[in-house]
Amino acid sequence: MNSISNLIEEFLIETLGDGDTVNISRNELALYFDCAPSQINYVLSTRFSLERGFIIESRRGGGGSITLIRVASDAPGIMAYLDSIRDGKEGIGYVRAAQLLRRMAEDGLITARDGFIIGAAITDKALLSPAGNKDILRANVLDHVLRTLLKAADIK
Repeated sequence: MNSISNLIEEFLIETLGDGDTVNISRNELALYFDCAPSQINYVLSTRFSLERGFIIESRRGGGGSITLIRVASDAPGIMAYLDSIRDGKEGIGYVRAAQLLRRMAEDGLITARDGFIIGAAITDKALLSPAGNKDILRANVLDHVLRTLLKAADIK
């Protein structure tokens, strides 16, 4: 018998289909599966992580709107994700940035050493900026450094 978590995961993957994004309401999904919204959060955080090739963008209000984004594990996919970060107004938190760096190293897009150095450069400690600006500053630094590394890899 399938657990509710498996059913929610299967539903989201089917809804995503061949597309790269899907917008859902956490509360509507919880009503559909007759479960608590925390169950939806659990499935999203454990089965749709960056390590598994997904980004989750969450918006407060309006029933907990969520955008699930499939991130290709190649340079163009990473560039597209960097575009979405740069175009956003929220920036990127350290945990998500570190997950991205780890995945890129695992996929051979950057070296583990590069990921470690970039990770050190984008910590809250390294970014001397007011708290509200750190995620935006981190997104800009991450964007420029990763684009430079990916372009340098194409030059070789």
